[in-house]
Amino acid sequence: MQETLNYINENKQRFVDELFELLRIPSISADPAYKNDVLKCADVCAEHLKNAGADHVEVCQTKGYPIVFGEKILDKSLPTVLVYGHYDVQPADPLDLWKKPPFEPYIEKTELHPEGAIFARGSADDKGQFFMHLKAFEAMMKTNALPCNVKFILEGEEEVGSVSLGDWVNENKEKLACDCILISDTHIYSNEQPTVTTGLRGLSYVEVEVEGPNRDLHSGLYGGAVPNPIHVLSRMIAKLIDEEGHITIDGFYDNVDVVSDDERAEMNKLKDNPEEFKKSIGLNGVEGEKGYTTLERTSIRPTLDCNGIWGGYTGEGAKTVIPSKAFAKISMRLVPYQTPEEITEKFTRYFEKIAPDNVRVKVTPHHGGMPYVLPSDTKEFFAAKKAMETAFGKEVLPYRSGGSIPITAMFEKVLGAKSVLMGFGLDSDAIHSPNEHYGLFNFYKGIESIPLFFENYSK
Repeated sequence: MQETLNYINENKQRFVDELFELLRIPSISADPAYKNDVLKCADVCAEHLKNAGADHVEVCQTKGYPIVFGEKILDKSLPTVLVYGHYDVQPADPLDLWKKPPFEPYIEKTELHPEGAIFARGSADDKGQFFMHLKAFEAMMKTNALPCNVKFILEGEEEVGSVSLGDWVNENKEKLACDCILISDTHIYSNEQPTVTTGLRGLSYVEVEVEGPNRDLHSGLYGGAVPNPIHVLSRMIAKLIDEEGHITIDGFYDNVDVVSDDERAEMNKLKDNPEEFKKSIGLNGVEGEKGYTTLERTSIRPTLDCNGIWGGYTGEGAKTVIPSKAFAKISMRLVPYQTPEEITEKFTRYFEKIAPDNVRVKVTPHHGGMPYVLPSDTKEFFAAKKAMETAFGKEVLPYRSGGSIPITAMFEKVLGAKSVLMGFGLDSDAIHSPNEHYGLFNFYKGIESIPLFFENYSK
């Protein structure tokens, strides 16, 4: 293994240079204008897999964007690790808030990244993180240190809901047969306190519509006598959460997993710094469900948030209207044992129940996903914990994340394998936001940790 680590150290600059080439490709899956760039990115990923030493590399067509597959089978009697990542990225808007163009990567030192961070769309989510696996694999191949079989799937639709992945995985169960799945699309608690993610929240995402009059009305002629859909919708949204941060939807908490006091004590060993938390996002105070810490509110408790609201006139200048309709997008993060189907149904019934009689409401479900938990007493967890402790030289703790990766539950159901969520980003990396970045320290620690995971898991 030391020879592998030496190889990594000797090739650090080349690894970054190659990542820069990947980051220059604007592989935005949500915007059809970038279709050719997404397809180009798939081909470039396939080329990197081949150059690293993978066999049977394919760019597999789907109903949407292709999935890149490759493998190295040393001996069928050895365990097999399936590595997952995604090469598509979020749109870069708003462009005017970026310090430099989002697809022209550069390195800049920051307070959290004194060694420098790579700034570019996709640097942390997920090109920088899945590229660690390709380079770690290359290092193991070049030094004859790969201890088990490995397979790779890199998809191009994660940022739009992985719409083709489920069908493709179901159609290729034998090709993808594995003992565990390794994913780096999450973050650690901090560089001083590395963690392995042991839980993700699920998701129910809906769009709501409130309709009042049959057309936009003159606010002078009709104001004060008719319901304004924006006002009505705002009041309805305000009713969804009470003053103690409790979600008011009937039956919302019926199936919520009750986390034991011991487990809550364990997770709160992480050094929760409220002042640093507030400072990092420019707030003077925090809020949330009464009786829970910030760590607990963002991991083991379900939530409801309005993600966007609109209606009426929002263009330049003034237009004095009472709008006919108002809209909002609402997401609910779920915990075991809630399901998106159950929560979407309960939300719809409750939203219709609290609507006044003088408006019409409509709820349109969008995508959802199941929660996921990797118990911290499994061989998969211990292999990741030990690998990161060796690389970081620090104790590694379990950490439940508030985000959602719906494919983890699908992988377990279809392939019968647990997913190890061994991410290396920080929650301050501004993923999905302007000036996304990924620390060089984190990038290199990931490449060092991955071969150690393979070694530990094989043993």
